[in-house]
Amino acid sequence: MTILIIGLGSAAGKHITAIREIEPAANIYALRSSRTGEDVSGVKNIYSLNELTEALDFVIISNPTSIHKQAIMQCVDLNCPLFIEKPVLDDVSGVEMILEQINKKQLISYIACNMRFHPAIQYCKSHLLLPDIRINEVNIYCGSYLPDWRPGKDFRTVYSAKSDMGGGVHLDLIHELDYCAWLFGIPAEVKAVKRNVSSLGIDAVDSAYFQLLYPAFTANIGLNYYRRDAKRQIEIVGQEDTWHIDLLANTVTSLISKKCLYEAPFSINQTYVQQMRYFMNHIKEHKQPMNSISEGVNVLKLALHG
Repeated sequence: MTILIIGLGSAAGKHITAIREIEPAANIYALRSSRTGEDVSGVKNIYSLNELTEALDFVIISNPTSIHKQAIMQCVDLNCPLFIEKPVLDDVSGVEMILEQINKKQLISYIACNMRFHPAIQYCKSHLLLPDIRINEVNIYCGSYLPDWRPGKDFRTVYSAKSDMGGGVHLDLIHELDYCAWLFGIPAEVKAVKRNVSSLGIDAVDSAYFQLLYPAFTANIGLNYYRRDAKRQIEIVGQEDTWHIDLLANTVTSLISKKCLYEAPFSINQTYVQQMRYFMNHIKEHKQPMNSISEGVNVLKLALHG
């Protein structure tokens, strides 16, 4: 298997680790923009697509979000599947042209939202389909401390902190909007408040609050970059029960019966491996996976609202 990566940041490192677990002998190339970049063991650097001598099985696009558009259009002519790190883009200008080219060439595309492979979220996905589940309210929260995200790097210099590079908590933590839409569908209406008021001193949005209005309930989503004690959870308030889903502990608990409905040992790295295996299986079978570019654009529109 031969793979090209565009963008060798922290996300790419997780995808490379996943590939190595699934396909240890895979040939991995990285398209570099500079010869001063740090080498990655087992990855061959190239500086132009003309240097490729092998047919590609797929491309991973994991460069800063602000240049995804350019990378996608560059890769369309390679005529191979696209694995694109979330969010798909930083705005929706020109997206019709991208979708037209992807559809014209019938390219497989996938937006990498690894939280869909979180076991507790998958438990909810399967059990919320039961006909006797009546939902009245959903509350989703994700808060963590941006300076802790990339140890050894000044957090002010990474794309997450820079609005002109596609940063901002509403895009970085688009996972919460994505899995909400995956569990419950695209809402009928969305309201959003985004601010930059914390002590972090960055220019990107550092807190965002969304209300997703569904016909029978409202989903409230809160995101921030500044919480020192990380917290990531979902609360599903039903007619008969309230579920508390702790995504860091990988548990689902009934708050009425006080019973644990689901619990298992967990490492977030598992979600990257499961995601990559899912994608690889689909391209081997020439099938379009979930979360295509068009689906990713629908979720992006929620994130950009307001």
